[in-house]
Amino acid sequence: MPHRPMPDVRRDRLVDRAIARPAPRRGDSGVTLIEMMVVLVIIGIVAALIVPNVIGRPDEARRAVAEADIRSIAASLEIFRLDNRRYPTVDEGLQALVTRPADAPGWAEGGYLPGLPVDPWGAAYLYATPGEAADYDLVSYGADGVPGGEGVDADLNSRAGAAGG
Repeated sequence: MPHRPMPDVRRDRLVDRAIARPAPRRGDSGVTLIEMMVVLVIIGIVAALIVPNVIGRPDEARRAVAEADIRSIAASLEIFRLDNRRYPTVDEGLQALVTRPADAPGWAEGGYLPGLPVDPWGAAYLYATPGEAADYDLVSYGADGVPGGEGVDADLNSRAGAAGG
């Protein structure tokens, strides 16, 4: 059967319908203003709930960082002792974990810490050997930088699992 061309009138109606009807919206073609406003409202609600909890606890965060630092330094001191059969002397201090002391034949190449640590309040951690109740003591004096204190000013030390004392 031979193909018959479509009459012009019918073709014109199809063209008119295609022009008059908007193309169907694809799912990934964009977002409406309402959708954007809903997302912004949700973000605002989440921020209003979370931000006060995060911003209101900087002192707790600093204490947590100091506790983690003390545990890390203590682990480095233990590795130093295993390699050298002794802890660093008071004169060598924590610097012995960063740069090789004269009397450390088993000192690990590259050191035990990448740099000399300071507590979150900007003070150096204090190291003493022998310690009061252990082979060594690691201490941070807290926010006030002086021995003793309560709350954020309380001392942190390695003897009490970095919990103060």
